[in-house]
Amino acid sequence: MILVDGARRVSLEVEVADTVTTRARGLMYRTWLPEYAGMLFVFESPQRLAFWMKNTYIPLSIAFIDSRWRIVDIQDMDPPQPGGDIPIYLSRHEAQYALEVNQGFFARHGIGLGARVVYRPQTRRAPAGPR
Repeated sequence: MILVDGARRVSLEVEVADTVTTRARGLMYRTWLPEYAGMLFVFESPQRLAFWMKNTYIPLSIAFIDSRWRIVDIQDMDPPQPGGDIPIYLSRHEAQYALEVNQGFFARHGIGLGARVVYRPQTRRAPAGPR
């Protein structure tokens, strides 16, 4: 995945969460995330998206991305305090995708609202058969 904001381009390796199960699990139970890594959440259609940090130990930033692959909202999300309430992070605009990265990643790399997201899924090649 490449994030493009003006002349700035930042490449990321992303895991894809595109099923109910993988979206529900997200980055739960992780204790570390490489700087140039993240998780892309894929939804069937644009909507106001809601995320929480249940069982998530890493402070994260989330970019909500519209159906044209433009960032429409960025929010910082903190792990909940033990025994405390778990806040809901609701996108300010409709989005079809969400990208979670280490907290502050977008600010550190100069990626803001309106930035373009270029994503091309990795295609898996079938193993070569006997010749």
